[in-house]
Amino acid sequence: MGKIKIALIKEGKVPKDKRVALTPYQARQVMERFPDVDLVAQTSDIRCFTDQDYLNEGIRVVDTVDDCDILLGVKEVPIPNLIANKTYFFFSHTIKKQPYNRPLIREVISKKIRLIDYETLTDETGKRIIAFGRWAGIVGAYNGIWTFGKRYNLFDIRRASECFDLEDLKTEFEKVKLPAIKIALTGGGRVAKGAMEVLHGMNIRKVTPAAFVEEQFDYPVFAQLNTRDYHVRKDGGDFSRHEFYDNPELYDADFLKYAKVTDLLIAAAFWDPNSPVLFKREDILKNNFKINIVADITCDIEGSIPSTKKPSTIEDPVYDYNPSDNDVESAFTDEGNITVMAVDNLPCELPRDASESFGNELLHNVLPELLGDDSRGVIRRATITADGDLTPVYEYLRGYVNGELK
Repeated sequence: MGKIKIALIKEGKVPKDKRVALTPYQARQVMERFPDVDLVAQTSDIRCFTDQDYLNEGIRVVDTVDDCDILLGVKEVPIPNLIANKTYFFFSHTIKKQPYNRPLIREVISKKIRLIDYETLTDETGKRIIAFGRWAGIVGAYNGIWTFGKRYNLFDIRRASECFDLEDLKTEFEKVKLPAIKIALTGGGRVAKGAMEVLHGMNIRKVTPAAFVEEQFDYPVFAQLNTRDYHVRKDGGDFSRHEFYDNPELYDADFLKYAKVTDLLIAAAFWDPNSPVLFKREDILKNNFKINIVADITCDIEGSIPSTKKPSTIEDPVYDYNPSDNDVESAFTDEGNITVMAVDNLPCELPRDASESFGNELLHNVLPELLGDDSRGVIRRATITADGDLTPVYEYLRGYVNGELK
């Protein structure tokens, strides 16, 4: 049998994404650890690592990847670039039935592509084993603070995308001078933990959710809000985390008590479309609604946060939401607006660090299963399509693929 050919493909989605699935050093590690693998890098002028960086590690750089078996990308592959009968790894953004990617999954099925989505790679307990979440949290929280400084002309710090890496970014922390504001951070996973790295790095003190609501402080504080902190059972019963995730329709949101005292909301919690929204437009219009800046790391459009009307970009990271007209305006146009940071590819602002972290997880958690016997079912559970059809695990997407509304 010949060698398995793996390719790091050039990212084709617009806006450009500089991240890679494997750094040059990690690519060499793959070759050393798996002798039956031949790994190449498709030439790219986009990556945060150059073609020469890969060549320096002994990785061949090629123009086309038609002869490769497994293609590793990051973002969705443009439909015209898809090669039939290959195994692809990328974030497909289809498992929530995202309408804008219905043509993509249809083409994947038509071309008999085996699609494995990074987001669905999990261990036996359902915990994700590879993600960019920490970096989304780091950049998202930093962007939220940057936005606050811009809106109120308090300080001037570089954009994350202007920094070489995380260590360079940290040199900006000491420039941040915040008044005694309250920051609400939702979530308890990788994203929220990444956000807390920044908040702690800026010496913003963490307080309990109860103290956040009830007490006044003469310095900036933040509260981490987990699911139980802002949801209540409709029948008045006790909160159950497992029940909430299995049957979110049994719960109502109880977030407004925080919205009345929050200046900056950093949204880092996963949101199920069946779950209640954090707040509604009519809540924003009330006089006691205080939030005026939202850093929406989750970037669920028309999701749990009504002010997130569209994604923003690294080049143009913020916009204003006018609740009176339910419309988007240019950033910092009116004090009555909510300023929204909703960049949907936040880890791209620190692509070198994000790629290295992601590549380590790919190398140690995924490739042994892919190139071995997949005894734990990691690859099987993450395979959305194969042999020209949905796999049984993703049969729930059938109506979505067929064009049904729900």
